[in-house]
Amino acid sequence: MNPDLGHLQPYPFEKLAQLKAGSTPPAHLEHIALSIGEPKHASPAFVVEELIHHLHGLGQYPLTRGNESLRVAIAGWLQRRFGAKVNPANEILPVSGTREALFSFAQCVVNRAENPLVLMPNPFYQIYEGAAYLAGAEPWFYSTPAEHGFLPDFDTIPAEVWQRCQMIYVCSPGNPTGAVLPESAYRRLIELADEHDFVIASDECYSELYYAEPPVGLLEVCARLGRDDFARCVVFHSLSKRSNLPGLRSGFVAGDAEILKGYHLYRTYHGCTLPPPTQIASAAAWNDEVHVEQNRALYMDKFTRVLDILAGTLDVTMPDGAFYLWAKTPILDTEFARRLYAEQNITVLPGSYLSREIDGINPGAGYVRMALVAELDECLDAAQRIKTFCQTL
Repeated sequence: MNPDLGHLQPYPFEKLAQLKAGSTPPAHLEHIALSIGEPKHASPAFVVEELIHHLHGLGQYPLTRGNESLRVAIAGWLQRRFGAKVNPANEILPVSGTREALFSFAQCVVNRAENPLVLMPNPFYQIYEGAAYLAGAEPWFYSTPAEHGFLPDFDTIPAEVWQRCQMIYVCSPGNPTGAVLPESAYRRLIELADEHDFVIASDECYSELYYAEPPVGLLEVCARLGRDDFARCVVFHSLSKRSNLPGLRSGFVAGDAEILKGYHLYRTYHGCTLPPPTQIASAAAWNDEVHVEQNRALYMDKFTRVLDILAGTLDVTMPDGAFYLWAKTPILDTEFARRLYAEQNITVLPGSYLSREIDGINPGAGYVRMALVAELDECLDAAQRIKTFCQTL
């Protein structure tokens, strides 16, 4: 077996299952899961129809690079959304969702012979850590503290860390905090990448779930800087959250053509290509914004009404983006989650399960992540139960 498998920690939901074991929640209360970030809004009907209409395409092997119409649709969306002119021929690769791509990308770009570091935020999406270990790298966690708006300060990272860094993961809007990286942070990161020669892997799968100004993207900053080659910069996008299509497993990677050339070669062996009907349906989704605006409005309504219920009982505020509430708990986060399940039949995810302890501090401890993915009535019911629970503490 690959010895690097020994570095992998249990996934957060495995820990959560163990935490809940032995608890028997009230039978008269239906279970409400706020733990998993799986969109529950209806998938766009026109995308589903496109998928059904082109099922005859299952008789063909798909191209690793994807069909031209899909890449052109993605390039058009990047131009409209971020003002980034991306060449669909060599600067875009369709992928089977961002999770698969974020993981496999590290296997491609990391040179394990050079004692590499892969940097990632803390709290974080655990795929980053697993990707680093199985690429033969050591993960290095940079802090995103509450007192800094849950944002990193890249200038606090030591020079010797940057010198060993081969890749850095950033996530904006962030999972689990919803914090959005400002343009100044991206600019500084690009400067550091140029100086130390590492790749920026920007996870932007929540970019279309925002509640004020649209989040800036890495390629957008490149375009403003005149970096038309997107050197050392790669972004990851998905239809899962933007278009409520998590089961379609459709996303893309875009940016530096030289990096994507190597990643394309890797993927010809990896074999994780999108079926032809999926590609056609995906192109339709990227070409439409109406359903995206409607989806965002649904989340905005949920956040507004849930936060109104929780006001004064739980320390939580409106996120800049994504669909999570990152709530500070009045007791230990694990105890909060365990008791909330046992007493109100609601599942939330302890923040300490989404973080790693560094220098004796776990930055996720004392928080829980609540995914407002269910329909409005269910989210409002959950908020009322959480309020009742908090009033007993």
